[in-house]
Amino acid sequence: MPMFTTRPEILGTFGVVTSTHWLASAAGMAMLERGGNAFDAAAAAGFVLQVVEPHLVGPSGEVPIILHSARTGKTEVLCGQGVTPQAATLEAYTALGLDLVPGSGLLATVVPGAFDAWMVLLRDHGSMKLRDVMESAIHYARHGHPLLPRVANTIKDNAEFFAREWPTSSATWLPGGQAPEARKLFRNPVLADTYERIVAEAENAGGNREATIEKARDAFYRGFVAEAIDRFCRNTEAMDTSGRRHRGLLTGDDMARWSATYEAPLTYDYHGWTVAKTGPWGQGPVFLQTLSLLKDFDIAAMKPDGVEFIHTVTEAMKLAFADREVYYGDPDFVDVPMDTLLSEAYATRRRELIGSRASFKLAPGTVPGYEAQRQKALSQVRYAGASGDAAPGAGEPTMAHLRTEKRGDTVHIDVIDRWGNMISATPSGGWLQSSPVVPELGFALNTRAQMFWLEPGLPTSMAPRKRPRTTLTPSLALFDGKPRMVFGTPGGDQQDQWQLALFLRRVHHGLNLQEGIDLPLFHTMHFPSSFYPREAIPGRLVVEESFGQSVIDALKQRGHDVEIVPQWSVGRLTAAERDPDGILHAAATPRLMQAYAIGR
Repeated sequence: MPMFTTRPEILGTFGVVTSTHWLASAAGMAMLERGGNAFDAAAAAGFVLQVVEPHLVGPSGEVPIILHSARTGKTEVLCGQGVTPQAATLEAYTALGLDLVPGSGLLATVVPGAFDAWMVLLRDHGSMKLRDVMESAIHYARHGHPLLPRVANTIKDNAEFFAREWPTSSATWLPGGQAPEARKLFRNPVLADTYERIVAEAENAGGNREATIEKARDAFYRGFVAEAIDRFCRNTEAMDTSGRRHRGLLTGDDMARWSATYEAPLTYDYHGWTVAKTGPWGQGPVFLQTLSLLKDFDIAAMKPDGVEFIHTVTEAMKLAFADREVYYGDPDFVDVPMDTLLSEAYATRRRELIGSRASFKLAPGTVPGYEAQRQKALSQVRYAGASGDAAPGAGEPTMAHLRTEKRGDTVHIDVIDRWGNMISATPSGGWLQSSPVVPELGFALNTRAQMFWLEPGLPTSMAPRKRPRTTLTPSLALFDGKPRMVFGTPGGDQQDQWQLALFLRRVHHGLNLQEGIDLPLFHTMHFPSSFYPREAIPGRLVVEESFGQSVIDALKQRGHDVEIVPQWSVGRLTAAERDPDGILHAAATPRLMQAYAIGR
């Protein structure tokens, strides 16, 4: 069904790069033009995003990656999600009088994971020298980049707080004591120095490309970067969302003991496609569970922007996300019954709960042997009241609210090269508003530990050296067993919801990537948020007004608590695809007017 789009779907055969900022996409494409592969391109784009979208991602953040290597023929997950410090026990937090991990400051910091993940990716799968990959990020940090209006607004909204509580952030983000102007050059010379020093130390140690990358890892996790982070966490008391000042728990030893790791993806077969996602330390299995619930519905008969489609997908997602709250966590610490959750027998029982009316009940399934855990998880649910805006750095927005510039978010990158390598990565964390800047390094620490509960007996209960159950969820899909499509989006708990709409529209309605992205989007806020203050809004369905009044009225008639938001305000999807004949496709959302797909 051909339809109007805001921009063309990019077509080519040489390579395609799509990301949430045009400068990152251009940096990635430059790698391809210079002979690099998809993995070099993704890493270059990832480092540029840390510079040009610092309110959404920073050098201390994390990145889950799903990749397919044409050389090895393997599809793998590269986990760049750092773990909690050794000192991060339940008792350490409760002794401070806390019942939730603060959403900002130093207590919520875990080991920075992204840098190691990018280095491991380059070492094992890349082809370019480290300096070549990082030179664009270093250039934009040292010589400046046109500041996005949303970055300028984030800094302005936090300026008073920075000056009062986080003076190191004030020094970095308010040069000369003034908030920077949108669309004017903004520089972060200290960050440029940090990355330049890492590259120089690595090169001066001698050795081949792989040895240089190993030395860069050492500089970050066992060298001057780790030493600066250790000192800062030990000696700084930073205000956070608890309304009090706390020191951090992260140490240099925590950093030295951690590294990014490979693992097999979780997969689910759906109408000839196989979707690969992260394990249950992320929310990726929610996408797979929702597919298992939708498998027997005639999605193709539903209009891709119609009432039946929105209602059915939403009700299925409510059930899958309810299971996330009860069962998902770091499988190195907890037994997650994924085989049961993705089984046909389980889906058949759960599918019967999808009716013609909107559910207002959080309804996780029952798995034998997990009854106490299920009850404990349900007892933690907090229902939203008139709580107002969060404190600086707390949580991650859905983009549908657009009520504050104080929250962090995420970025995304998809790349396919001419050899058939493909990668999907969703970097996040280390937002400029999440934590005070480490002055010697020019960047703030992450706050990913806010995903944990301070109640024992839950799969997401706080424990030392444990991965938080992140919302970051890149996607890779195969068709007839051959790698075909990579896609993803920022957006916290909404990431898999928006991706699912795109995927279903592509699979069942034959829309191209840009058509699927440009259609109006929706998501539910029915289940507990993964972010501080962890609230749920039963029955809430957020829809873009561009669905039209008749669709909105019909959703209300079905019982949904509909929140109407402006058109072009939900989702930041990007996607790329490779046809069997080698034609490459790429697309990027027009929402926020900064994501861009490039290719030839």
